[in-house]
Amino acid sequence: MSKLLSLSGVLILFVLSAQGLFAADEAAKLPSGPDPGHTAWMLTAALLVLLMTIPGLSLFYGGLVRSKNVLSVLMQCFFMTAVMSIIWVVCGYSLAAGGANNLFWGDFENLFLKNLKVESGEDGAIPESVFVTFQMTFFIITPALIVGAFAERMKFSAVLIFTILWALLSYLPIWHMAWSSGTKLFDGGEQGNPLMGPGQSAIDFAGGTVVHINAGIAGLIACIMLGRRRGYPESLMTPHNVPYTVIGASLLWVGWFGFNAGSRLAADGVAGYAMLVTQIATAAAVIAWVVVEWMINGKPTAVGAATGAVAGLVAITPASGTTDVMGALIIGLSSGAICYICATSLKRKFGYDDSLDVFGVHGVGGIVGAIMTGMFIREGAGEAGFVQVIVQAKAVVFTMVWSAIAALIALFAAKVLVGLRVSENEENNGLDQGSHGESAYS
Repeated sequence: MSKLLSLSGVLILFVLSAQGLFAADEAAKLPSGPDPGHTAWMLTAALLVLLMTIPGLSLFYGGLVRSKNVLSVLMQCFFMTAVMSIIWVVCGYSLAAGGANNLFWGDFENLFLKNLKVESGEDGAIPESVFVTFQMTFFIITPALIVGAFAERMKFSAVLIFTILWALLSYLPIWHMAWSSGTKLFDGGEQGNPLMGPGQSAIDFAGGTVVHINAGIAGLIACIMLGRRRGYPESLMTPHNVPYTVIGASLLWVGWFGFNAGSRLAADGVAGYAMLVTQIATAAAVIAWVVVEWMINGKPTAVGAATGAVAGLVAITPASGTTDVMGALIIGLSSGAICYICATSLKRKFGYDDSLDVFGVHGVGGIVGAIMTGMFIREGAGEAGFVQVIVQAKAVVFTMVWSAIAALIALFAAKVLVGLRVSENEENNGLDQGSHGESAYS
Protein backbone atom coordinates (compact mmCIF):
# COMPACT_ATOMS: atom_id res chain seq x y z
CA MET A 1 0.00 0.00 0.00
CA SER A 2 2.76 2.44 0.91
CA LYS A 3 4.50 1.70 -2.43
CA LEU A 4 1.22 2.36 -4.25
CA LEU A 5 0.79 5.71 -2.46
CA SER A 6 4.37 6.68 -3.28
CA LEU A 7 3.88 5.79 -6.94
CA SER A 8 0.65 7.81 -7.04
CA GLY A 9 2.45 10.79 -5.54
CA VAL A 10 5.19 10.59 -8.14
CA LEU A 11 2.61 10.43 -10.95
CA ILE A 12 0.74 13.48 -9.58
CA LEU A 13 3.95 15.50 -9.31
CA PHE A 14 4.87 14.49 -12.86
CA VAL A 15 1.47 15.56 -14.22
CA LEU A 16 1.59 18.90 -12.36
CA SER A 17 5.12 19.57 -13.57
CA ALA A 18 4.14 18.73 -17.14
CA GLN A 19 1.15 21.07 -16.92
CA GLY A 20 3.37 23.84 -15.57
CA LEU A 21 5.88 23.39 -18.36
CA PHE A 22 3.10 23.31 -20.96
CA ALA A 23 1.54 26.50 -19.56
CA ALA A 24 4.90 28.22 -19.50
CA ASP A 25 5.57 27.12 -23.07
CA GLU A 26 2.16 28.39 -24.22
CA ALA A 27 2.69 31.70 -22.42
CA ALA A 28 5.99 32.11 -24.17
CA LYS A 29 4.19 31.67 -27.49
CA LEU A 30 1.71 34.51 -26.78
CA PRO A 31 2.56 37.64 -28.75
CA SER A 32 3.97 40.55 -26.80
CA GLY A 33 2.78 44.05 -27.53
CA PRO A 34 -0.33 46.15 -26.95
CA ASP A 35 -2.73 45.08 -24.25
CA PRO A 36 -5.93 43.54 -25.72
CA GLY A 37 -8.16 45.02 -23.01
CA HIS A 38 -6.87 48.58 -23.47
CA THR A 39 -7.03 48.16 -27.23
CA ALA A 40 -10.65 46.96 -27.18
CA TRP A 41 -11.68 49.95 -25.06
CA MET A 42 -9.86 52.43 -27.31
CA LEU A 43 -11.45 50.96 -30.44
CA THR A 44 -14.81 51.56 -28.76
CA ALA A 45 -13.83 55.06 -27.62
CA ALA A 46 -12.85 56.04 -31.17
CA LEU A 47 -16.28 54.95 -32.43
CA LEU A 48 -17.98 56.94 -29.65
CA VAL A 49 -16.12 60.13 -30.57
CA LEU A 50 -16.93 59.67 -34.26
CA LEU A 51 -20.56 59.23 -33.21
CA MET A 52 -20.34 62.71 -31.64
CA THR A 53 -19.92 64.35 -35.05
CA ILE A 54 -22.02 62.06 -37.23
CA PRO A 55 -24.80 61.99 -36.22
CA GLY A 56 -24.57 63.74 -32.81
CA LEU A 57 -23.34 67.24 -33.62
CA SER A 58 -25.05 67.14 -37.02
CA LEU A 59 -28.48 66.59 -35.47
CA PHE A 60 -27.84 69.01 -32.61
CA TYR A 61 -26.96 71.82 -35.03
CA GLY A 62 -29.46 70.70 -37.67
CA GLY A 63 -32.38 71.04 -35.31
CA LEU A 64 -31.35 74.51 -34.18
CA VAL A 65 -31.28 76.14 -37.62
CA ARG A 66 -34.30 77.05 -39.76
CA SER A 67 -35.74 74.32 -41.98
CA LYS A 68 -34.32 75.92 -45.15
CA ASN A 69 -30.75 75.49 -43.84
CA VAL A 70 -30.77 72.09 -42.13
CA LEU A 71 -29.13 70.20 -45.01
CA SER A 72 -26.36 72.78 -45.29
CA VAL A 73 -25.33 72.15 -41.68
CA LEU A 74 -25.59 68.37 -42.06
CA MET A 75 -23.52 68.53 -45.25
CA GLN A 76 -20.84 70.68 -43.63
CA CYS A 77 -20.43 68.23 -40.74
CA PHE A 78 -20.61 65.14 -42.94
CA PHE A 79 -18.21 66.36 -45.63
CA MET A 80 -15.82 67.72 -43.03
CA THR A 81 -15.65 64.25 -41.51
CA ALA A 82 -14.26 62.98 -44.80
CA VAL A 83 -11.93 65.90 -45.50
CA MET A 84 -10.38 66.05 -42.03
CA SER A 85 -9.82 62.28 -42.02
CA ILE A 86 -7.65 62.55 -45.13
CA ILE A 87 -5.76 65.64 -43.92
CA TRP A 88 -4.99 63.89 -40.63
CA VAL A 89 -3.47 60.94 -42.49
CA VAL A 90 -1.58 63.04 -45.04
CA CYS A 91 0.08 65.51 -42.67
CA GLY A 92 -2.01 66.19 -39.56
CA TYR A 93 -0.72 63.42 -37.35
CA SER A 94 2.89 64.16 -38.25
CA LEU A 95 2.51 67.90 -37.61
CA ALA A 96 0.76 67.29 -34.30
CA ALA A 97 2.61 64.35 -32.77
CA GLY A 98 6.02 64.63 -34.44
CA GLY A 99 8.95 66.90 -33.60
CA ALA A 100 9.77 65.73 -30.08
CA ASN A 101 12.15 68.67 -29.59
CA ASN A 102 9.86 71.34 -31.04
CA LEU A 103 7.89 73.70 -28.77
CA PHE A 104 5.22 74.80 -31.21
CA TRP A 105 4.82 72.32 -34.06
CA GLY A 106 5.58 68.79 -35.15
CA ASP A 107 7.49 67.87 -38.28
CA PHE A 108 7.06 66.21 -41.68
CA GLU A 109 8.74 62.92 -40.82
CA ASN A 110 5.54 60.85 -40.82
CA LEU A 111 3.63 62.21 -43.82
CA PHE A 112 1.01 59.74 -45.10
CA LEU A 113 1.76 57.74 -41.92
CA LYS A 114 4.74 56.26 -43.75
CA ASN A 115 6.37 55.13 -40.48
CA LEU A 116 3.27 53.38 -39.15
CA LYS A 117 3.49 49.60 -38.93
CA VAL A 118 0.82 47.07 -38.00
CA GLU A 119 2.86 46.05 -34.96
CA SER A 120 3.53 49.66 -33.87
CA GLY A 121 2.82 50.06 -30.17
CA GLU A 122 4.68 49.37 -26.98
CA ASP A 123 4.02 46.51 -24.55
CA GLY A 124 1.09 47.29 -22.26
CA ALA A 125 -0.13 50.15 -24.45
CA ILE A 126 -2.36 50.31 -27.51
CA PRO A 127 -1.43 49.94 -31.19
CA GLU A 128 -0.34 53.23 -32.73
CA SER A 129 -2.93 52.74 -35.47
CA VAL A 130 -5.68 52.85 -32.83
CA PHE A 131 -4.19 56.01 -31.30
CA VAL A 132 -4.02 57.62 -34.73
CA THR A 133 -7.67 56.79 -35.40
CA PHE A 134 -8.80 57.96 -31.97
CA GLN A 135 -7.06 61.31 -32.38
CA MET A 136 -8.41 61.59 -35.93
CA THR A 137 -11.93 61.74 -34.49
CA PHE A 138 -10.88 64.75 -32.38
CA PHE A 139 -9.46 66.40 -35.51
CA ILE A 140 -12.81 65.81 -37.20
CA ILE A 141 -15.10 67.24 -34.53
CA THR A 142 -13.12 70.36 -33.60
CA PRO A 143 -13.52 72.30 -36.90
CA ALA A 144 -17.06 70.88 -37.20
CA LEU A 145 -17.92 72.64 -33.93
CA ILE A 146 -17.04 75.99 -35.48
CA VAL A 147 -19.67 75.82 -38.23
CA GLY A 148 -22.41 76.54 -35.71
CA ALA A 149 -21.07 80.06 -35.21
CA PHE A 150 -21.66 81.15 -38.80
CA ALA A 151 -24.52 78.79 -39.70
CA GLU A 152 -27.02 79.94 -42.36
CA ARG A 153 -24.82 82.48 -44.13
CA MET A 154 -21.36 81.21 -45.23
CA LYS A 155 -20.49 79.77 -48.64
CA PHE A 156 -19.79 76.04 -48.61
CA SER A 157 -16.48 76.57 -50.44
CA ALA A 158 -15.49 79.24 -47.91
CA VAL A 159 -16.37 76.91 -45.04
CA LEU A 160 -13.99 74.29 -46.42
CA ILE A 161 -11.11 76.71 -47.07
CA PHE A 162 -11.49 78.36 -43.68
CA THR A 163 -11.76 75.19 -41.61
CA ILE A 164 -8.92 73.42 -43.42
CA LEU A 165 -6.52 76.35 -43.02
CA TRP A 166 -7.57 76.92 -39.40
CA ALA A 167 -7.08 73.25 -38.56
CA LEU A 168 -3.56 73.36 -39.99
CA LEU A 169 -2.67 76.70 -38.41
CA SER A 170 -4.32 76.34 -35.00
CA TYR A 171 -5.57 72.86 -34.11
CA LEU A 172 -2.38 70.99 -34.98
CA PRO A 173 0.06 73.33 -33.18
CA ILE A 174 -2.15 73.62 -30.08
CA TRP A 175 -2.39 69.80 -30.04
CA HIS A 176 1.41 69.64 -30.20
CA MET A 177 1.87 72.25 -27.45
CA ALA A 178 -0.53 70.46 -25.11
CA TRP A 179 -0.23 66.73 -25.81
CA SER A 180 2.88 65.77 -27.76
CA SER A 181 5.56 63.64 -26.17
CA GLY A 182 8.86 65.31 -25.43
CA THR A 183 9.23 69.10 -25.46
CA LYS A 184 5.99 71.14 -25.58
CA LEU A 185 5.02 74.71 -24.74
CA PHE A 186 2.32 73.91 -22.17
CA ASP A 187 4.79 71.88 -20.09
CA GLY A 188 7.71 73.79 -18.57
CA GLY A 189 9.65 70.64 -17.68
CA GLU A 190 12.78 71.05 -15.57
CA GLN A 191 14.16 74.04 -17.46
CA GLY A 192 11.01 76.04 -18.24
CA ASN A 193 10.13 77.68 -21.54
CA PRO A 194 8.80 81.04 -22.85
CA LEU A 195 5.31 80.31 -21.48
CA MET A 196 5.69 78.02 -18.47
CA GLY A 197 8.17 78.10 -15.63
CA PRO A 198 10.22 75.11 -14.47
CA GLY A 199 7.97 72.37 -13.14
CA GLN A 200 4.80 74.09 -14.39
CA SER A 201 2.47 72.13 -16.62
CA ALA A 202 -1.04 72.97 -17.79
CA ILE A 203 -3.61 70.21 -17.33
CA ASP A 204 -5.81 69.43 -20.33
CA PHE A 205 -6.87 65.83 -20.01
CA ALA A 206 -9.20 65.61 -23.00
CA GLY A 207 -9.26 68.89 -24.90
CA GLY A 208 -10.35 72.02 -23.01
CA THR A 209 -7.75 74.14 -24.78
CA VAL A 210 -7.04 71.94 -27.79
CA VAL A 211 -10.67 71.48 -28.80
CA HIS A 212 -13.17 73.78 -27.11
CA ILE A 213 -11.42 77.08 -26.43
CA ASN A 214 -9.64 76.70 -29.74
CA ALA A 215 -12.90 76.18 -31.67
CA GLY A 216 -14.90 78.68 -29.61
CA ILE A 217 -12.55 81.58 -30.31
CA ALA A 218 -12.38 80.73 -34.01
CA GLY A 219 -16.17 80.68 -34.11
CA LEU A 220 -16.37 84.09 -32.44
CA ILE A 221 -13.93 85.63 -34.91
CA ALA A 222 -15.78 84.08 -37.85
CA CYS A 223 -19.27 85.21 -36.86
CA ILE A 224 -18.05 88.78 -36.22
CA MET A 225 -16.19 88.93 -39.53
CA LEU A 226 -19.18 87.62 -41.51
CA GLY A 227 -21.68 89.87 -39.79
CA ARG A 228 -25.19 89.06 -38.62
CA ARG A 229 -27.71 86.94 -40.46
CA ARG A 230 -30.19 89.03 -42.43
CA GLY A 231 -33.03 89.98 -40.10
CA TYR A 232 -31.14 89.20 -36.89
CA PRO A 233 -32.03 90.03 -34.13
CA GLU A 234 -35.31 91.67 -35.22
CA SER A 235 -36.74 88.54 -36.87
CA LEU A 236 -37.47 85.49 -34.76
CA MET A 237 -35.14 82.65 -35.79
CA THR A 238 -36.44 79.71 -33.79
CA PRO A 239 -35.12 76.14 -34.08
CA HIS A 240 -37.08 74.23 -36.70
CA ASN A 241 -36.85 70.78 -35.07
CA VAL A 242 -36.26 70.62 -31.32
CA PRO A 243 -36.45 66.79 -31.21
CA TYR A 244 -33.41 66.69 -33.56
CA THR A 245 -31.54 68.93 -31.16
CA VAL A 246 -32.40 66.84 -28.09
CA ILE A 247 -31.47 63.60 -29.89
CA GLY A 248 -28.21 65.18 -31.07
CA ALA A 249 -27.38 66.36 -27.55
CA SER A 250 -28.15 62.87 -26.22
CA LEU A 251 -25.74 61.33 -28.73
CA LEU A 252 -23.12 63.89 -27.75
CA TRP A 253 -23.61 63.03 -24.08
CA VAL A 254 -23.14 59.30 -24.72
CA GLY A 255 -20.26 59.80 -27.14
CA TRP A 256 -18.47 62.11 -24.73
CA PHE A 257 -17.58 59.15 -22.51
CA GLY A 258 -15.30 58.03 -25.33
CA PHE A 259 -13.98 61.58 -25.58
CA ASN A 260 -13.10 61.92 -21.89
CA ALA A 261 -12.63 58.40 -20.54
CA GLY A 262 -10.94 57.42 -23.79
CA SER A 263 -8.32 60.12 -23.36
CA ARG A 264 -6.76 57.99 -20.64
CA LEU A 265 -5.74 55.60 -23.48
CA ALA A 266 -6.31 52.67 -21.13
CA ALA A 267 -9.13 50.74 -19.50
CA ASP A 268 -8.27 51.44 -15.86
CA GLY A 269 -9.38 53.27 -12.74
CA VAL A 270 -8.56 56.74 -14.09
CA ALA A 271 -10.72 56.11 -17.15
CA GLY A 272 -13.53 54.91 -14.89
CA TYR A 273 -13.24 58.00 -12.70
CA ALA A 274 -13.19 60.23 -15.78
CA MET A 275 -16.45 58.63 -16.89
CA LEU A 276 -18.00 59.18 -13.46
CA VAL A 277 -17.11 62.87 -13.15
CA THR A 278 -18.22 63.47 -16.75
CA GLN A 279 -21.69 62.18 -15.90
CA ILE A 280 -21.85 64.21 -12.67
CA ALA A 281 -20.76 67.50 -14.25
CA THR A 282 -23.10 67.12 -17.21
CA ALA A 283 -26.10 66.40 -15.00
CA ALA A 284 -25.25 69.38 -12.78
CA ALA A 285 -24.93 71.70 -15.79
CA VAL A 286 -28.33 70.64 -17.15
CA ILE A 287 -29.92 71.45 -13.80
CA ALA A 288 -28.11 74.79 -13.50
CA TRP A 289 -29.00 75.93 -17.04
CA VAL A 290 -32.66 74.93 -16.70
CA VAL A 291 -33.07 76.51 -13.25
CA VAL A 292 -31.52 79.83 -14.35
CA GLU A 293 -33.59 79.82 -17.54
CA TRP A 294 -36.73 78.99 -15.55
CA MET A 295 -36.10 81.83 -13.13
CA ILE A 296 -35.40 84.40 -15.86
CA ASN A 297 -37.87 83.39 -18.58
CA GLY A 298 -40.53 81.63 -16.54
CA LYS A 299 -40.34 78.33 -18.44
CA PRO A 300 -37.74 75.55 -18.75
CA THR A 301 -37.06 74.55 -22.37
CA ALA A 302 -35.85 71.37 -24.03
CA VAL A 303 -33.33 73.38 -26.08
CA GLY A 304 -32.02 74.87 -22.83
CA ALA A 305 -31.61 71.45 -21.22
CA ALA A 306 -29.82 70.09 -24.29
CA THR A 307 -27.50 73.10 -24.50
CA GLY A 308 -26.81 72.95 -20.77
CA ALA A 309 -25.71 69.34 -21.17
CA VAL A 310 -23.19 70.34 -23.85
CA ALA A 311 -21.90 73.17 -21.63
CA GLY A 312 -21.25 70.71 -18.78
CA LEU A 313 -19.57 68.22 -21.10
CA VAL A 314 -17.29 70.94 -22.43
CA ALA A 315 -16.33 72.28 -19.00
CA ILE A 316 -15.49 68.93 -17.42
CA THR A 317 -13.35 67.84 -20.39
CA PRO A 318 -9.98 69.32 -19.27
CA ALA A 319 -10.55 68.27 -15.65
CA SER A 320 -12.00 64.81 -16.24
CA GLY A 321 -8.75 62.99 -15.52
CA THR A 322 -7.80 64.88 -12.37
CA THR A 323 -10.84 66.29 -10.56
CA ASP A 324 -12.96 64.70 -7.83
CA VAL A 325 -16.71 64.35 -7.34
CA MET A 326 -17.14 67.68 -5.58
CA GLY A 327 -15.07 69.40 -8.25
CA ALA A 328 -17.26 67.87 -10.97
CA LEU A 329 -20.39 69.15 -9.25
CA ILE A 330 -19.04 72.69 -8.94
CA ILE A 331 -17.64 72.74 -12.48
CA GLY A 332 -20.96 71.49 -13.85
CA LEU A 333 -23.12 73.96 -11.91
CA SER A 334 -20.81 76.86 -12.73
CA SER A 335 -20.61 76.11 -16.44
CA GLY A 336 -24.37 75.69 -16.78
CA ALA A 337 -25.11 79.07 -15.21
CA ILE A 338 -22.21 81.02 -16.76
CA CYS A 339 -22.71 79.64 -20.27
CA TYR A 340 -26.41 80.49 -20.12
CA ILE A 341 -25.60 84.12 -19.33
CA CYS A 342 -22.95 84.31 -22.06
CA ALA A 343 -25.15 82.65 -24.69
CA THR A 344 -28.02 85.05 -24.00
CA SER A 345 -27.29 88.33 -22.20
CA LEU A 346 -23.64 88.72 -23.29
CA LYS A 347 -24.47 88.02 -26.94
CA ARG A 348 -27.31 90.53 -26.92
CA LYS A 349 -25.19 93.17 -25.21
CA PHE A 350 -22.35 93.05 -27.74
CA GLY A 351 -24.57 92.32 -30.73
CA TYR A 352 -22.57 89.55 -32.42
CA ASP A 353 -24.51 86.75 -34.14
CA ASP A 354 -23.05 83.50 -32.89
CA SER A 355 -25.81 81.49 -34.56
CA LEU A 356 -25.68 78.33 -32.45
CA ASP A 357 -23.68 79.66 -29.47
CA VAL A 358 -20.34 78.09 -30.29
CA PHE A 359 -18.44 80.73 -28.35
CA GLY A 360 -21.05 80.96 -25.58
CA VAL A 361 -20.94 77.21 -24.92
CA HIS A 362 -17.63 75.83 -26.20
CA GLY A 363 -15.46 78.92 -25.81
CA VAL A 364 -16.80 80.06 -22.44
CA GLY A 365 -17.40 76.52 -21.17
CA GLY A 366 -13.84 75.57 -22.13
CA ILE A 367 -12.42 78.61 -20.33
CA VAL A 368 -14.47 77.93 -17.19
CA GLY A 369 -13.44 74.28 -17.19
CA ALA A 370 -9.75 74.92 -17.88
CA ILE A 371 -9.43 77.50 -15.09
CA MET A 372 -11.41 75.44 -12.58
CA THR A 373 -9.28 72.40 -13.42
CA GLY A 374 -6.56 74.07 -11.37
CA MET A 375 -8.92 74.52 -8.40
CA PHE A 376 -10.19 70.97 -8.01
CA ILE A 377 -7.57 68.24 -8.24
CA ARG A 378 -8.11 65.00 -6.38
CA GLU A 379 -5.48 63.55 -4.07
CA GLY A 380 -2.68 61.88 -5.98
CA ALA A 381 -3.45 63.63 -9.28
CA GLY A 382 -1.53 66.84 -8.59
CA GLU A 383 -1.68 69.90 -6.38
CA ALA A 384 -4.56 72.35 -6.68
CA GLY A 385 -4.16 76.02 -5.84
CA PHE A 386 -3.34 79.51 -7.03
CA VAL A 387 -0.15 78.52 -8.84
CA GLN A 388 -1.91 75.85 -10.91
CA VAL A 389 -4.77 78.24 -11.70
CA ILE A 390 -2.24 80.75 -13.07
CA VAL A 391 -0.63 78.01 -15.15
CA GLN A 392 -4.06 77.08 -16.51
CA ALA A 393 -4.80 80.73 -17.28
CA LYS A 394 -1.55 81.06 -19.24
CA ALA A 395 -2.54 78.14 -21.47
CA VAL A 396 -6.06 79.55 -21.90
CA VAL A 397 -4.91 83.04 -22.92
CA PHE A 398 -2.24 81.68 -25.26
CA THR A 399 -4.77 79.39 -26.96
CA MET A 400 -7.25 82.26 -27.36
CA VAL A 401 -4.70 84.54 -29.00
CA TRP A 402 -3.23 81.83 -31.23
CA SER A 403 -6.65 80.63 -32.41
CA ALA A 404 -7.85 84.19 -33.10
CA ILE A 405 -4.82 84.97 -35.27
CA ALA A 406 -5.11 81.67 -37.14
CA ALA A 407 -8.83 82.27 -37.71
CA LEU A 408 -8.21 85.75 -39.11
CA ILE A 409 -5.58 84.43 -41.53
CA ALA A 410 -7.84 81.58 -42.67
CA LEU A 411 -10.88 83.85 -43.08
CA PHE A 412 -8.95 86.43 -45.10
CA ALA A 413 -7.62 83.66 -47.33
CA ALA A 414 -11.13 82.32 -47.92
CA LYS A 415 -12.44 85.83 -48.57
CA VAL A 416 -9.79 86.51 -51.19
CA LEU A 417 -10.18 83.13 -52.90
CA VAL A 418 -13.97 82.65 -53.02
CA GLY A 419 -15.65 85.27 -50.84
CA LEU A 420 -17.16 84.46 -47.46
CA ARG A 421 -20.86 85.10 -47.59
CA VAL A 422 -23.66 83.79 -49.79
CA SER A 423 -25.74 86.24 -51.79
CA GLU A 424 -28.76 87.99 -50.27
CA ASN A 425 -31.10 85.96 -52.44
CA GLU A 426 -29.46 82.67 -51.47
CA GLU A 427 -29.58 83.54 -47.79
CA ASN A 428 -33.25 84.47 -48.00
CA ASN A 429 -34.18 81.28 -49.88
CA GLY A 430 -31.98 79.08 -47.75
CA LEU A 431 -28.61 77.41 -48.20
CA ASP A 432 -30.15 73.98 -48.80
CA GLN A 433 -31.38 75.03 -52.23
CA GLY A 434 -28.83 77.76 -52.89
CA SER A 435 -25.68 75.75 -52.05
CA HIS A 436 -26.78 72.15 -52.55
CA GLY A 437 -29.89 72.17 -54.75
CA GLU A 438 -31.88 70.11 -52.28
CA SER A 439 -34.67 70.48 -49.74
CA ALA A 440 -34.89 68.65 -46.45
CA TYR A 441 -38.66 68.44 -46.54
CA SER A 442 -40.99 67.98 -49.53
